[in-house]
Amino acid sequence: SAVAMPVDEILNDAVNVMSEPQLPARFVVPGQEEQVLVGLGPLDPGRGYQYRIAMSSVPGPPNSRPVMDMVLLPPFEADAEYFIGQGFKGESTHLTPDSEFALDISMPVGSAVHAARGGIVMDVEEDFNRGGTDRDKFVDKANHVRVLHDDGTMALYAHLSMAGVIVRAGQRVRAGQAIARSGNTGLSSGPHLHFAIQQNVGMKLVSLPFEFHLQSGGSAQPEEGKFV
Repeated sequence: SAVAMPVDEILNDAVNVMSEPQLPARFVVPGQEEQVLVGLGPLDPGRGYQYRIAMSSVPGPPNSRPVMDMVLLPPFEADAEYFIGQGFKGESTHLTPDSEFALDISMPVGSAVHAARGGIVMDVEEDFNRGGTDRDKFVDKANHVRVLHDDGTMALYAHLSMAGVIVRAGQRVRAGQAIARSGNTGLSSGPHLHFAIQQNVGMKLVSLPFEFHLQSGGSAQPEEGKFV
């Protein structure tokens, strides 16, 4: 990640083991850095020892409360219009907290994807070239860009084209800036952009509701089965 990421480590089934620092512990690893977090060894050097270590991490700075009432630019060119194939609380594939308020926006492969808010590019994946509906085969194969905003929320733009990302990790982007080209990679039944605003709330990744700015003025929540 290009920004700090919290990591939790827990020591299980420890026999004759000491750790430095003592576990459980939480660490915040700076972006684009590698760190040795824990040292482990026998409490009594003359005896054998064993242990299991469990580690979990969630992207983004942990917050106690979700950010609400966000109004964003649509994640594409200002003069474009696209159909929302799956909206908030979609019953097809958006069944987990990290995607409950995600959108699937039907877009032809190669369509321009723009930043909905300004921020820092956290991570980029653009090496996958295939997509399909086989979950075991494609669930972790979606090209994507993740952008961290100043309030700790993050925008996820997924199913992008292979080699279709035009920003890099650590780069600051502005709202409305072109960042990628849409595609059909990963777990996908057809070309579309998976777009979500997420936040690390108490070390759990959740998605958040939002509205889009309207060209006619004001804002509105995107609706499944309609154009935006």
